[in-house]
This record gives sequence, structure tokens and C-alpha cells, in this order.
Amino acid sequence: MPAGLNRALLTVAGAAVAVVLAIAICSVAIVVAGGSPFDALAAFFDFGNSARAESNSVATFLNRAVPLFIAGLAVAVGFRMNLFNIGVEGQYRIAAICAAFVGSTFTAPAPIQIGIIILVAAAVGGLYALIPAVMKVTRGVNEVISTIMLNYIAIALSAYLLREPFAGERAEGQLNTTTPPLPESGMFPDLNFVFEWFGMLPPTRNGGLWGFLLVAVALGVVIWVVLERTRFGFTIKASGLNSPAALASGVNPKKMIIAAMVLSGAIAGLIGLPEILGDRGAYTNNFTAGLGFLGIAVALLGRNKPVGIAFAALLFAFLDRAQGALQFADIPASVVTIIQGAIVLLVVVANEVTNRVALRIEERRAAQQLGRNTPVEVAA
Repeated sequence: MPAGLNRALLTVAGAAVAVVLAIAICSVAIVVAGGSPFDALAAFFDFGNSARAESNSVATFLNRAVPLFIAGLAVAVGFRMNLFNIGVEGQYRIAAICAAFVGSTFTAPAPIQIGIIILVAAAVGGLYALIPAVMKVTRGVNEVISTIMLNYIAIALSAYLLREPFAGERAEGQLNTTTPPLPESGMFPDLNFVFEWFGMLPPTRNGGLWGFLLVAVALGVVIWVVLERTRFGFTIKASGLNSPAALASGVNPKKMIIAAMVLSGAIAGLIGLPEILGDRGAYTNNFTAGLGFLGIAVALLGRNKPVGIAFAALLFAFLDRAQGALQFADIPASVVTIIQGAIVLLVVVANEVTNRVALRIEERRAAQQLGRNTPVEVAA
């Protein structure tokens, strides 16, 4: 069996075992909490009692996966450079409010309007990620510390901007504070027609199936090509693995750190756009938080590969969607968090084990090949 296929099968087997063990651990937690694991399993696959409810549940599931996938991509780019960009949380929050406000200040044809909003979000996210990158290459500040601190600054700054300069007019009786609403040309078309292809009713909740799903798919393909099929992606990986060796071969590790962080931040800036352009039409004070931190888990679970990240995002979205159904089954919604944490922890352990097993298999194969190729000395 080829070495690459052997390693891939080991990886899939390790991930499957990790998921099964995580489910077993969470079953114990459910029993301790006074619930039934079988009721919890039924709740996870409960998509509603009507055709419309099923459509809404599927749309909610896919909509949740889109920002998680983008967040995982943003974190994965940093990991490729051996950088831990914990600042994705702050980068997407500050980028989302800036993009929403800029998009509300003008009206243009839909492609131009949406394109400018996307460019603003990517630019703001990239510029905010540039701060820890410059601090690292000029002063040696660890990116984990700087990005954590910048998260707090971004969250506080977003709250200030929403309350003062970027606040829109609040309608009578409205409790939420929002940026000015986007014009109709700033809203991304939905993909509800896909449900009709499968003979389902189109969803009606939260704007239906967000059209930004197509942008996320295209982004995943682009990032895969950049990281796996270009010189830039190779130099990022080489610099992350061994910066002195990369420097000796003519690659400037400091420039690659800045490039990787800016690219990671630019991708992070897009995380909030599916919600803004597909549903809310503005940045609000109850804007979805925590996607940046979940992106770390998604990237780890997907092993920093776009395809793996896509499956990890779908898994996390599937678990998140079931929180309401779990509560109706008298099971704490925190079970979802336990499952997600257990899966990530066990998958990381499984990856380390499978890597060691694969390394031993390759070493044994190399030793056997060397033995066959070594001439046998014939006694005189």
C-alpha cells in the first residue's frame, strides 16, 4: 500500500475512534446529569416535525457551518507558519462592524456593493492582524500574548463604535443597537432554490440558506491552491518548520510571518459577513461571538487542511444546531460543549498516535527496502 494512502487511512481511523470515544465519554456525562444518552442521540437527529421545520433546521445547520469553516481557514493559515493566531476573534469583530458601516454609507449595484463590503472586511482584518505580526518580527513579542490582548481591545472598540460613531437610528421600541441598515443591494442573495431541487420547502427563518456559502467554498479552494500548489504556500510551511533553514535558502522568515498573519487576518475579516449580508443587514449588539475561538478547534480537528476543516465545521455545526432539541429533551445544552471539547482533545491525541504509527511503518518499509537493495557478500 502506498505510504500516502496508508497515512490517510490511519488518520481517518484515528479520527473515527476519537469521535466514538468522545460520544462514550459524553454519554457518561449525560447519565450523571440525569438524562438518557438515547434521548440525546434522538435530539441530535431531530430536525423538526414538519416539512418547513426540517428545511429551517437544515438551513440553520449549513449557515452555522459557513462562518466556522472560514474561521478554521483563518487559524489554519497561521498554524502553517507555526503561528498561533488567537486574535481571529477580535479580527472578525472589528472587521465586521467596519464593513457593515462602510456598506451602509453608499448605494451601488449589488456586485459592486457586496464586493466593496468584502474588501473592506478583509482589509480591516488583515491590518488588525498586522499589529501582532510587526510586534513579533521587530520586538519578539509572542503572538499568543499580543493577539489575546488585541482581542479585548477589538471587542471594546467594537462596542464603542456601535454605541457612538457607527450607531444607526433606533426605531421606536427597538432595544438592539445597530449600525445603519445596508441597502437592498448589499444583501447577498439566498440559496433557498436549492431546497426546491430536493423537493423540500424553502426555509423561512434567519434569511434562509445564506448565499455566502458559495463564497466560503470558493475561498476554501483558493486557500488550498495557495497553500498546497504555490511557492508562497511552500515557503510558509518551510519557514514555519525551520526558519534558519528557510533563511539559508533565501527565504526571509520575518516577511513570511507578516504575510501569513495578514493573510490569516484577512480571511478572519470575512467570518462575520455571512450573518450580516445574509440575515441581519447590519452589525448589532447581539452579533454572534466566539466564532474565532471555535475556529481554533475546527482547524485542529481538520488538521489545517481545507477539506478536513470543512468536515470539522459541519460536525460542529451539527452539534450546535441540536442545542434547542436537547433542552426540549431535558438534557443540558452544555453537553454539546462537552462533546466538542472531547472530540478535539481526543482527535489531537489520535493524530499524535497515528503519526507515530505511520512513522514506524515507513521506517520499517525503508529498512526492508534498504535490505533488498544491499548487495549480498558471497564468501570466497
